[in-house]
Amino acid sequence: MSDTEMSPLSGLPLAGLKVVEFTHMVMGPSTGLILGDMGADVIRVEPIGGDRTRRLLGSGAGYYPMYNRNKRSVCLDLKSDGGIAAARALAAAADIVVENFRPGALDRLGLGYDALSADNPGLIYCSAKGFLAGPYENRTALDEVAQMMGGLAYMTGPPGRPLRAGASVIDVTGGMFGVIGILGLLERRHRTGAGGQVKCSLFETTAFLVGQHMAQKAVTGTAAAPMPARVSAWAIYDVFATAGEGQIFVGVVSDQQWVAFCTAFALDDFASDETLALNNDRVLARDRILPRIRAMFADIDRDVLLAKCEAVGLPVAPIARPEDLFDDLHLNAQGGLVDLHLPDGTPARLPALPIEVDGERFGVRHDLGDPGADSRALLLDAGMSNDTIDALFTSGAVA
Repeated sequence: MSDTEMSPLSGLPLAGLKVVEFTHMVMGPSTGLILGDMGADVIRVEPIGGDRTRRLLGSGAGYYPMYNRNKRSVCLDLKSDGGIAAARALAAAADIVVENFRPGALDRLGLGYDALSADNPGLIYCSAKGFLAGPYENRTALDEVAQMMGGLAYMTGPPGRPLRAGASVIDVTGGMFGVIGILGLLERRHRTGAGGQVKCSLFETTAFLVGQHMAQKAVTGTAAAPMPARVSAWAIYDVFATAGEGQIFVGVVSDQQWVAFCTAFALDDFASDETLALNNDRVLARDRILPRIRAMFADIDRDVLLAKCEAVGLPVAPIARPEDLFDDLHLNAQGGLVDLHLPDGTPARLPALPIEVDGERFGVRHDLGDPGADSRALLLDAGMSNDTIDALFTSGAVA
């Protein structure tokens, strides 16, 4: 499959950096995706036949196409001497290695940080794991495991019904922290010339995300309630039914917004009631305010209500499904979705990196290629001869 046209963004921030990625599933690939979108040359090492993530069904069917654009693929048999030699040659020419296999897996193959940095002292090596150092570090973990044991599932579901978030938020956020660590070590390398090792994790990422609830307990002495049962900081800050089948989220989060809201919806009695003038007093009066608002909104068309709340300047949002975003006006206006082709050639539009640099968005330089599509070219770039590469193909160490 041929590459798509290069993004119009000039001077990609990470252009010139080479990344070798030993990853699968979501956390490691999301790290490489971010680096690749920002201009790094990302080399994805896959097993012979391709990463099994490519063939996942159900909720995993979107993992590969979402997190593996802007990468080139080489297929290696890491159980063979030839495959290991090829992997080490790639890493020796790299600035960054990213891996997210089980603890110790790459060390046993001679592809851990100590082995690779001996050949390449400036190498920055990122390991994306379930846990950082401590009693749990050798446990197997997935996004859902971390959400359950890290308190996020408890906070997301109603009391007694822990519920994982509706996307791989810990995998992706953990990968983002990996990128932050990599960029920090790159800056240090600019000063010292030395590489280093960074480790990011699922469990500690989850703990960081629920830190606000831990802090709430520390400040108030009262444990945070699950979000569906929480006492909001604002009286109007909820999902409301509208006329027909539509739903909308509306927030009124300041005393000034309260006045504007009451004026816009002709709530004269609320506007003149001095006992509702201040936010905290309105929170205590939720049982009086919310039934009135729910009944009023239920008679208004969703789009009419959305426009009216936007005009007032309220935080407001229609309740959208992921598939609705394909047609979202904002995402389609300025590069919020990028064009790709799925492995079977089907065109697809998927979210771009949520960053602007110099007023431009990052695009696609490499489409979703076939497994091993770049094997020969990448090994030639790493300094191997055609004869050596031919022998590796013949032996089955490379495909």
